[in-house]
Amino acid sequence: MLNIILTWLVTTVSFLIISRLPLGIEIDSFGKAAISAAVFGILNAILLPILSLFTFPFIILSFGLFFFVLNAIIFALAAALVSGFTLRWGFWSALVGSIALAIVNSILLSIVRTAV
Repeated sequence: MLNIILTWLVTTVSFLIISRLPLGIEIDSFGKAAISAAVFGILNAILLPILSLFTFPFIILSFGLFFFVLNAIIFALAAALVSGFTLRWGFWSALVGSIALAIVNSILLSIVRTAV
């Protein structure tokens, strides 16, 4: 349980960090970032296995690079569901934002897990 809360908080901070970068991602407040992180995590847990199953041939043909597109779709869906979380340039903001989120999230999680 502590691991889930820690991951959620780190993802919230990651959302705040990428919203400050010039990527076309706008998040109003810390509360909206926390809700966005929770929605993104839930969508990722539910939709990613289903989408991966249906797009398996594309994943194989692109040597796994299609996962970036799947993450961008989930990122854009989270932005559509949470008010206060907007994508300025649509799909391109979602694609770059999901890549930036993965990088920032992995860096912060590695720092936090070595500290704990």
